[in-house]
Amino acid sequence: MTRFFKLAVAATLGLSAAAAPPLQARDAAPFFTAELSQPASESDVIAGGVVFRCEGTSCVAPRSRDRALRVCKELRRKVGNIDSFTAGGEPISDKQLARCNS
Repeated sequence: MTRFFKLAVAATLGLSAAAAPPLQARDAAPFFTAELSQPASESDVIAGGVVFRCEGTSCVAPRSRDRALRVCKELRRKVGNIDSFTAGGEPISDKQLARCNS
């Protein structure tokens, strides 16, 4: 009887694991994207409460609780001028980009 019980528990656990939904990647799609005027000197930069992953002149990061302009300004302070900045796939306006870089 003990052997049957162990087999039943093992089978139940195996089925439970197989039926569980797959884990989603933490950084599946970036929310913020930035194109820098100069390549970033570091690959990971914290700005706006999120970690930007930078490679060359391109940086990406997940969503933050801060507004796009604030995140852009904080990133600029750490990496230099920004040529373009998007939040949720929408580019910030030219006026906002000028404020970001000031």
